[in-house]
Amino acid sequence: MSRRLRFIPEEGALVEVTCRALHSRLLFRPSPLMNQIIIGTLARAKQRHQVQVCFFVGVSNHMHILLWIEDAQGLAKFMAYFLSKLAREVGRLTGWKEKIFGRRYQAIVVSDEEAAQIERLRYGLAHGAKEDLVERPRDWPGVHCVRALLEGEALEGLWFDRTQEYLARRRGKKFDPLEYATREVLELDPLPCWKHLTEEQRRARVAALVEDIESEVAAQRKRTGTKPLGVAAVLTQNPLRRPKKTKKSPAPAFHAASKAVRRELWDAYALFVAAYRAAAEKLRAGIRDVIFPRGCFPPALPFVEGVGRRSTASS
Repeated sequence: MSRRLRFIPEEGALVEVTCRALHSRLLFRPSPLMNQIIIGTLARAKQRHQVQVCFFVGVSNHMHILLWIEDAQGLAKFMAYFLSKLAREVGRLTGWKEKIFGRRYQAIVVSDEEAAQIERLRYGLAHGAKEDLVERPRDWPGVHCVRALLEGEALEGLWFDRTQEYLARRRGKKFDPLEYATREVLELDPLPCWKHLTEEQRRARVAALVEDIESEVAAQRKRTGTKPLGVAAVLTQNPLRRPKKTKKSPAPAFHAASKAVRRELWDAYALFVAAYRAAAEKLRAGIRDVIFPRGCFPPALPFVEGVGRRSTASS
């Protein structure tokens, strides 16, 4: 099955991005340094590419980010910077020599409905607890925005300048492991539907969501007799281990709270794809001044045959 075209509504949109480790290995297993690297890299990428980060959570084998972006190009540049730097750092920290991410990141547009945006925030907040890894979301020892959203906890991390480290080694200099590290602070942005609220009001709404999550998880554990793995066990897991089972379910094209809005998004995407395909057909036919729809990545130009090839084909 071919990939869907990257599509972001022209006025910009909230997007849920998911990144998964190769084979669902536990390559992002929490540790003090891993947490600082993830936060620092995300903060530097946010600063460099001017996106709005509304939520972020990183469990041992995948991550979720809620971003508000203006267009597909902004998303692509941000994610390329974030994932390429993070992959190098994770490989260095874990000793894993192969790919870090198993496939291209998945980006799903979230509608501007308040219910849809809150539902995606609630889904992210539940991580750590809903998988029965820890008792409560705030107990997760890895990167999780729940404490920042509830209590205003600062999200501080490190960004390493490996180029300067390399040059220092070439000069024969001995240096501290953190000498070329820059402290970065990840500033969270409010959900688009909550921008009109005060910080206290937003914290109260997040607290209500977390309380609901904890009640739901506790009730489910009581029914099933399940107990959480626990922080100590999470921290001692082998980051190179491949889980026996991995959750696989089809992802929706859009996150929307109502059928009407979901249909609107589908219709806009269908028009976008139709315009793109019509333009691509003209390009393949040799028309070079074709106009592609705004917000897309046009395909490469077709191969231009040489004179020798044409003469060989005709002989």
